Order: sequence, then C-alpha cells, then structure tokens
Amino acid sequence: MNPGGIKPIRGHFGTILILILSSSCFIISTACSNGTCQLLEPCSLATDCGARLYCGNCPAELKAQPVCTRGQGNIPSSIIGGLAFNKYSWLVTHNAFSNVNAPPLPGVERITFYNQEDTVSNQLRNGVRGLMLDMYDYEGDIWLCHSFGGQCFNFTAFEPAINTLREVEAFLTQNPSEIVTVIIEDYVHTPKGLTALFTNAGLTKYWFPVSKMPKKGGDWPTVNDMIQQNHRLLVFTSDASKEAAEGIAYQWRYLVENEAGDPGVKPGSCPNRKESKKLNSRSASLFLMNYFPTMPVEAQACKENSAPLTSMVATCYKVVGNLMPNFVAVNFYMRSDGGGVFDTLDRMNGQALCGCSTILACQARAPFGTCKALSPPANTAPQDGRSFSGSVQVFGFASAAYDPNALLSFLINVLALWFLIYS
Repeated sequence: MNPGGIKPIRGHFGTILILILSSSCFIISTACSNGTCQLLEPCSLATDCGARLYCGNCPAELKAQPVCTRGQGNIPSSIIGGLAFNKYSWLVTHNAFSNVNAPPLPGVERITFYNQEDTVSNQLRNGVRGLMLDMYDYEGDIWLCHSFGGQCFNFTAFEPAINTLREVEAFLTQNPSEIVTVIIEDYVHTPKGLTALFTNAGLTKYWFPVSKMPKKGGDWPTVNDMIQQNHRLLVFTSDASKEAAEGIAYQWRYLVENEAGDPGVKPGSCPNRKESKKLNSRSASLFLMNYFPTMPVEAQACKENSAPLTSMVATCYKVVGNLMPNFVAVNFYMRSDGGGVFDTLDRMNGQALCGCSTILACQARAPFGTCKALSPPANTAPQDGRSFSGSVQVFGFASAAYDPNALLSFLINVLALWFLIYS
C-alpha cells in the first residue's frame, strides 16, 4: 500500500544509500585521529587528541559535539622562575578528596556532595598545586570527610587523611622542584593531632615554617629559595589556635579570601569572606579566589569553568586592587568548553609575570612586556621549561563521546525504516 499517494522511489534507493554512506565515510576518514587532534578540534575517542588534551563536550553550553579539551596545566615557575611565591597564580581543587569515584565504606551508602573526578595524585600530575581538605576526628583517627555540624559520619566519610597526604609526599619526593599548598577546613580537636598526622605522612621534611611567613603583607621568599631550602609544602588551617599550639599557619592571617559558594560565583560581584581581612587589605600578601557554587553539579561545571570564570577573575582583580588571585579554587577542574581553568591561569600568569596575554608568550630573563609571537591556536604546552607528562584521566564523565560508528549505524537504521515505509 502506498500511504497518502506518495510515489515510491525504489529505483533510486541504491543510489541514495551509496551517496549517504560514502559521504558519512568521507566525514569519518577526514577527521583527525590517533593523537593528531588539537585543542577545540572535533574528536570521537580519547586517543584522538594530542598530548595534555582529552575528548569531552559541554552540553550545558549547548555544545554536544566533543572536542579536544585541555586536561593539564603549565607550571608558571618553570617558564618564569625566580620570583616571589606570591607573584604567581596556582590552581586549587575545592574538596580535592571528594572524588565521585571514591568507594564508600563497606556496607554504607555515602550521602554527600562530590567536587572532583580523579585522585589527588592525578590532580597534582595535571598541574593542580593547591588542595582544600576537610579534616575531622573520626573512629580514633583523622579522616577526610564532606560533612556538616563539625562531625564526620560513616555516610559522609571518604578515607583517613594520611592516605591523601602520602600521595602529596610521593609527589613532592618525585618532583623536587614543585611546591604544594594544603588548605585545611579544620574540625580536628585531638591535641597535636595534625602534627602527628603530617609527621606520620613524612611531610615535615618539606614544611614551610610559620616563622618565615611574611606577617605584614610583605613578599614571600622566591620559589627558587623555597626549593633550595626544601620548604615546598605550605599548610594553612581554619583553626586559629593551631598556629601557637602546632605551628600550623592560621589561613586568614596570611591570605585574603572571597566568599565561597553561590555568593562567590555571582557575576560582577566579589564579596569578602567574613573570616577574612578586607580583600583590598595589604596586610596579607596571598589572595584565594573561591569559584564554585554551593551545590556542585558536574554537568554545569564545564560552563562555570569557562568564560564565567575568566569574567570573575577580572571582577575580583579590580576589587582586590589590581592584583591577580594567587589561588583559584574550583570544582571538577578538568571540565570546560575548551581551555578552561588552565587557559585562564595561563592568561593570569602571563599578565602578572611578563605583561603578555599568556604565560606561553613569556620569555625568561626578558624585559617585562617582551612577548614572543604565538601562532594561533597557541599550543597548550610551553615552548621552553618543563611540562608534565602522563595520561589525562577523567572518570565518570557524564557525556558520551561522539562516535562516528554510531553515526553510521544511525544512518543505516533511518534508511532501513524508510525502506519499510515505502516498500
């Protein structure tokens, strides 16, 4: 039967099929693959993208087509070295331990929020240099917990804090020219509990002593001096009493901070955190910029970590008094619509360290404002200095990658349906 009087065109079916399949094969064969795809180029598999990139998309910005996306950052001190620590900008992971792939305690369903998608070791390998850790007394030990009311529960617990700190120790040992900052949301009441924790983790040999931290907003030692003296671990606590009791720096004595959560992501606003000194205070020489919503949503993070992040940096830069944030704390740091937090930090460090649009244009020992030309699109790896290797890991990535074979299967199914209707 011929519904609606439509004339069949079976004679042309073979021709149409050949044309569609040949055109789809053309699309597939001309796409880059096997590590040749560059930043923002369409991809279908993780192996399609070049070094330091992964294949991902951003449906929150209506960008369903997966493209090669930055997954690793540049270490600014490896390109422009020798400056005071507070001249640089570093990537921080909010609740670095709160990994969506971390297994719950045996027999317990974890009920809490997640903020990251990979291990602390992988975060450090990808260029993260600051870790926000929530520490609690729990089960006779100190645990990392994403909880409430100052108490850790079995359904909000992740793991003993020493496990994560041993990852930090391993990284610092394997990378003798790197500096890591740990910022503790501190609910530990065990006397000398943190002292014992860091000692048992083997981290005291890297400890930056409180006595050498600038108290009145002066410059920090240079990164070179910190490396030479092996003072490569900065630790801050939210508990003021720990500075006198355990020699752990009270964070709001040494850094200023904007409000965390939803107030910190409101466009055009950079409000002061109530515990912090005023953002434009010059009595503290480090600035932590929080940029993450109160309710973390993986699917939205790619949008948050793109243009809105860059805009917020500009807003806070003015509020603080034309100073770049030293630490930028985010959720799901690898998610973006392309360059993401890594590109933002490259631009921040480029402007602050050498007066260039990106750190990739900076030249060591050149006068400020002397920038080298970059061929667009700029490579994500530095032309000089050291970069990190290692595969980019994104676990639990919500969006499936674009698959040419899926497209081919879809076209065949459509043609089969057409044939059944008109035959």
